[in-house]
Amino acid sequence: MHTRTLGQGLQVSAIGLGAMGMSQSYGPNPGDRDDMIAVLRSAVDEGVTFFDTAEVYGPYVNEELVGEALEPIRDQVIIATKFGWDIQDGRMAGLDSRPEQIRRVADASLGRLRTDVIDLFYQHRVDPAVPIEDVAGTVGELIAEGKVRHFGLSEASAATIRAAHAVQPVTAVQSEYSLWTRDPEAEVMPTLAELGIGFVPFSPLGKGFLTGTVDASKEFAPGDIRSRVPRFEAENLAANQAVVDHVRRMAEAKDATPGQVALAWLLAQQPWIVPIPGTRRTTRIRENAAATQVALSADERADLDALVRRIGVHGDRYNAEHMAYVDR
Repeated sequence: MHTRTLGQGLQVSAIGLGAMGMSQSYGPNPGDRDDMIAVLRSAVDEGVTFFDTAEVYGPYVNEELVGEALEPIRDQVIIATKFGWDIQDGRMAGLDSRPEQIRRVADASLGRLRTDVIDLFYQHRVDPAVPIEDVAGTVGELIAEGKVRHFGLSEASAATIRAAHAVQPVTAVQSEYSLWTRDPEAEVMPTLAELGIGFVPFSPLGKGFLTGTVDASKEFAPGDIRSRVPRFEAENLAANQAVVDHVRRMAEAKDATPGQVALAWLLAQQPWIVPIPGTRRTTRIRENAAATQVALSADERADLDALVRRIGVHGDRYNAEHMAYVDR
């Protein structure tokens, strides 16, 4: 696996690993914690050095899992985690990015991650009640104190990114981005290019849709977030099937998988893009890592670029409640 450089010179593997699904959101959680620890460690064997977690995943248990798994090889990896939620009785109860809360989360996350420094500390969602300058300044203080190395934002608008970056240089912005979610292209990505900030797409495989393993007949298990996402309603899945069918045909012609083509397209967009697909299986980690070896011609990239414009995507990427947390 080759490496890529995000903002501020942070070097990571070209494809990272999003750990959220190992603790929540995709149906029943894995029963054996040791299995997930083995999967996380196997990712390092496949060349993955960039791992993404958050205090709210679980909450808390995902950071604990990542911390335990990576402690023996801590010097070989980059760990990103996040702050910004008010967590009450084990549930999200709104946003909270007050400076004192950021500091509390940083200290707690350091303990759960079994480390003395957080490599990349994202604001998970922009908090309209707290000026972004105060958020950036607080993370800057944590960087000066040696508790954090880099500052990031998640689902932030171009204006917010600029305001934060003016106070504390932003290393990476994380947003949903894939062949069927193109929102960042209009304003966010040009801003990142101008300011020298890296981009970390989450859900780069469309929450599994772009792997070709989800269709209109799919019945989601209790606790699977896709059962609450409009884009995954049966009628919309049926309409969206044309997108993944097209990707599958291209993949077959290249002796690749649909997921590998979807990741290769992302990697081809900019050299400072680092997707973080999630999985619970080493076989998928190996498949995703191999996407770095899938070459797309200029014509193939142009074909995929125009795919959604030709076919269209049915259904929003979040329900109304969660769309309200996206900074516009």
